Amino acid sequence: MALAFDEFGRPFIIIKEQESKTRLRGLDAQKANIAAGKAVARILRTSLGPKGMDKMLQSPDGDITITNDGATILEQMDVDNQIAKLMVELSRSQDYEIGDGTTGVVVMAGALLEQAERLLERGIHPIRIAEGYEMASRIAYEHLERIAQKFEFDATNTEPLIQTCMTTLSSKIVNRCKRSLAEIAVKAVLAVADLERRDVNLDLIKVEGKVGGKLEDTELIYGIIVDKDMSHPQMPKEIQDAKIAILTCPFEPPKPKTKHKVDIDTVEKFQTLRQQEQKYFDDMVQKCKDVGATLVICQWGFDDEANHLLMHRNLPAVRWVGGVELELIAIATGGRIVPRFQELTPEKLGRAGLVREKAFGTTKDRMIYIEHCANSRAVTIFIRGGNKMMIEETKRSIHDALCVARNLIRNNSIVYGGGAAEISCSIAVEAAADKYPGVEQYAIRAFADALDSVPMALAENSGLQPIETLSAVKSQQIKENNPWCGIDCNDVGTNDMREQNVFETLIGKQQQMLLATQVVKMILKIDDVISPSDY
Repeated sequence: MALAFDEFGRPFIIIKEQESKTRLRGLDAQKANIAAGKAVARILRTSLGPKGMDKMLQSPDGDITITNDGATILEQMDVDNQIAKLMVELSRSQDYEIGDGTTGVVVMAGALLEQAERLLERGIHPIRIAEGYEMASRIAYEHLERIAQKFEFDATNTEPLIQTCMTTLSSKIVNRCKRSLAEIAVKAVLAVADLERRDVNLDLIKVEGKVGGKLEDTELIYGIIVDKDMSHPQMPKEIQDAKIAILTCPFEPPKPKTKHKVDIDTVEKFQTLRQQEQKYFDDMVQKCKDVGATLVICQWGFDDEANHLLMHRNLPAVRWVGGVELELIAIATGGRIVPRFQELTPEKLGRAGLVREKAFGTTKDRMIYIEHCANSRAVTIFIRGGNKMMIEETKRSIHDALCVARNLIRNNSIVYGGGAAEISCSIAVEAAADKYPGVEQYAIRAFADALDSVPMALAENSGLQPIETLSAVKSQQIKENNPWCGIDCNDVGTNDMREQNVFETLIGKQQQMLLATQVVKMILKIDDVISPSDY
């Protein structure tokens, strides 16, 4: 039913032909839902693993994004189908909770839906399939606990953390620099980590990028970078042992809150007003000088007169600094954000060993580096790259590596990658299926088959024969009772993932299986699709 208007503006109602409409119910609805979920999984399947392909996404306003990050691909896709939106939410949940494995979780869910479709065609009730999947996910979860290994590391021995971050970065566009980027990510996480509480606040790590240079120029700064320059070109470009006043009040005379008008009808009145304004500026600058500040960082701007006065009084200043950056500067330098000049005291000043302005290339782009801070628990990863797309993709890759390092500090258990964990779980789930006498054992076996889809996709994307490669690795795991055999995607010559140093976090893999199972259960229980026009 819809409301429309004729040429005279009179409203009339259009009623759709109800007899020509079809509404999906029962098995048809479930099959349609499964088809929508499989379609999304099929898109991401080719992006899985170190040899996975990239996707080019074009936004409505013409911006191009090239990535193989599952969460980013689904986030930027224009998805209308409600079931497909559930798959997008699934990838987003994995990204928020773990930060890595966003492609694998969708591929896993797609494989579970594919197996469920076959069981539905054999006449098994969707509730029994969902219950079987729940049992199987519990078996796989417990098996992962058994095959996991503890990774011992400390502030001096960071190699285990670096190797795990390298596994994450190996599937990204930036994999040629994975060693240096992994080292940067681990150093950044350890700089802000509280190892006693096993906690990491990623908000203290700022990731900044600038077009130009090459990826190898990416660096970690123990301090803060601000994408601004000194407010006056003649101010000093380098300040040693800086005492920083962090202000959220503007360098300008106070303005009345109400509407006002000033009538000036003589030269004397104008001179008086100008002198009064100058006195305001003088007082503000003097207050900063009196407390011992050698640098002013202000959230707001200030006019040319204040700028000129600051330069003459030899007080360097940076203006229009964002609120988030001000907070990070305050944390790093141990200073306090001051809302009024009257509250400025020497104790509220931040301290940094070196503040410098650095220029880049021939474009005269400048940035402020605040280094050797009083509190080094706020760091910046500064990314360089040939174009904006490369920098954005590197930021996403660094984010995944930071999340993996954080997860390992929280829980230092790891499983081996390359599909080794999935194959091992598949064998364990298949063996456990016979212990269940009911119809659920069919669903448990289907879950085991679905687990094989991840190593099969890895083999397929690496240009190997998928079925042949998977069969060989699976038989090797069973013969040797070795849960570390996986797909040799990089053609190193060994299937042992320990030798290849291919690791994944235990909590990331467990979360993948639990989230995929939950979403598939939800989709299987939907047997009627009702649109707004149906009621």
